[in-house]
Amino acid sequence: MSTHKYRIGQSLKFSARRMGSTEGAQYCKVVRLLPLEGSEPQYRIKCTNENVERVVKEYALSHQE
Repeated sequence: MSTHKYRIGQSLKFSARRMGSTEGAQYCKVVRLLPLEGSEPQYRIKCTNENVERVVKEYALSHQE
């Protein structure tokens, strides 16, 4: 069974990875750990340049460099 790799409050990079997206990586913080979707952990995140939170799967997140 998979577990969450990141923790609440952790600062990360979010990459949208949508086809045709020109959006680069954004910096975000983990707000909440969510249940698995299939075998993939999910997170609620808040990006620094947005006023909304979004739900993303773990593959879209990485450590800040």
